[in-house]
Amino acid sequence: MATVGEIGSFLDSFAPRDLAESWDNVGLILGDPGRTIDRVMTCLTITPESASEAIESQAGLIVTHHPLPFRPLQRITTEEIASRLVWELAGAKISVYSPHTAFDSAEQGINAALAKILGLQEVAPLTPHVELPDLGSGRVGMFPEKRTLADVAAILRAELNCEKVEANFSAEHSVQRVGIACGSGGSFLSTARRQGCDCLVTGEATFHTILEATAYGIALVQVGHYASERFGVERLAQILQQRFANCEVWASTQESCPRHWL
Repeated sequence: MATVGEIGSFLDSFAPRDLAESWDNVGLILGDPGRTIDRVMTCLTITPESASEAIESQAGLIVTHHPLPFRPLQRITTEEIASRLVWELAGAKISVYSPHTAFDSAEQGINAALAKILGLQEVAPLTPHVELPDLGSGRVGMFPEKRTLADVAAILRAELNCEKVEANFSAEHSVQRVGIACGSGGSFLSTARRQGCDCLVTGEATFHTILEATAYGIALVQVGHYASERFGVERLAQILQQRFANCEVWASTQESCPRHWL
């Protein structure tokens, strides 16, 4: 068994909160640091389905990538989804911790893992942290030799278990210097351009960002927000299980990508 605070301290060292974006809400969001627990669930997002799973499975802590709540709540009632979930989890004495963008940027975080999956070399932060220059937002790296977008898509489909990969150039288009920004990473396009990237791999981007990338000649590869980050919380569950052997840790089995192709 472990306390919520002990697990939180480990997560603070694994994904230092100094790495989080200024707008983010990371750390212990709900709960008692001194509470002893023996069951931990990780998830990408706390939804009615994943919250029910945690309650029914008697989890003591949810480590969620996306914070709940993300923005301050004016009231805690059952009339709106976010406040209802907070009410239900508090009633079940389930704590909530979110590493979010700190985990994105950490040494063993999601963007670093994506760079490793793609086999990139000379990997560095896309935007270095002021005080921790070896870390920072996103990643940038090189393929040893040029690869086609078909090659990139095949790797991502296999490793991230995603059905579709979108790109703004043809499958034969070749790239070598690759930027990575998981989740809604289209905002990193300008940074990727300054870093000399000819490709940016992300979860999702707006239509106008895609048009801008095309005009700059930068391949914008989108795997979907869910696919770009869900694998990370699965890996985080394994890391927590190894570190806290007396606890049972699992990644939610009830959450899934909300997007469906018809």
